[in-house]
Amino acid sequence: MSQFLRTHPEVAAALASGAPVVALESTIISHGMPWPQNVETAHAVEQRVRDAGAVPATIALLDGEIAIGLDASQLERFGQSSTVDKVSRRDMARVLTAGQDGATTVASTMWCAHQAGIKVFATGGIGGVHRDVAISGDVSADLEELAQTPVAVVCAGVKSILDIGRTLQYLETRGVPVYGYRSDQFPAFYTTDSGFAVDARFDSPAELAAALSTQWALGFDSGAVVGNPIPADLAMPNDVITDAVESALSACAREGVSGPAVTPFLLKRVAESTGGDSLKSNIALIKHNAFVAGEIAVALVRAQS
Repeated sequence: MSQFLRTHPEVAAALASGAPVVALESTIISHGMPWPQNVETAHAVEQRVRDAGAVPATIALLDGEIAIGLDASQLERFGQSSTVDKVSRRDMARVLTAGQDGATTVASTMWCAHQAGIKVFATGGIGGVHRDVAISGDVSADLEELAQTPVAVVCAGVKSILDIGRTLQYLETRGVPVYGYRSDQFPAFYTTDSGFAVDARFDSPAELAAALSTQWALGFDSGAVVGNPIPADLAMPNDVITDAVESALSACAREGVSGPAVTPFLLKRVAESTGGDSLKSNIALIKHNAFVAGEIAVALVRAQS
């Protein structure tokens, strides 16, 4: 792996000294938000990790290498380019071989983080089982990665455009624990409560870190989902987001959008339907997740020292 990994000096120094590091994905920058909000958010998210006492490591594929940590110019490059590939695990060899730029999804970011020795990853929301799974068979690679890669993923739940109940059932079948951070309920991205309970609730980073340390000390190779609800004052009203999601799903079916293009299409339509309010909530929850992930990374280092 060493021939493919290019670790930013700050991140490399942190990993070498055993300091806390939080992985961040790059798809949010290139495919999740419009410019310039995407780059502004990327910088803000990294700062929130620092505020919690950890070092941020935004992960991407650059010039035939896996970059573990990006500098300001590289963040801008990803934010403005229209030719960045969306890269999941299956795409990595192809994109690296071609020397193209690639933005990592939850699944590929998890895998890269694990190769680099990073145990905590912050994102917006994980992928899951799509609502039309009986027809499309569409199940996100994020779920399989969670089942086989020992990285904790701090998120605001499953994107509300997906089938949350089936996603949680899939995770249970694959042995992935689903924890709630200061919540008994699994969040639904734009809203705090999906209507489904978590496997266990933890009210402090230290408690969560202890559970994660025990899980991996037992030899389990799976990751963990840490559901961190969006702050209540920043959440979307349930009826507003439900209507927006249903409208976006109808448009998706009508226009024949499929595969990796589905999620960016739906998120864009939801943002348009809510007059940009969903984008504001999206940015807020990502920042919140980054700070909590930083706290957990700090606690995990302490628990393992």
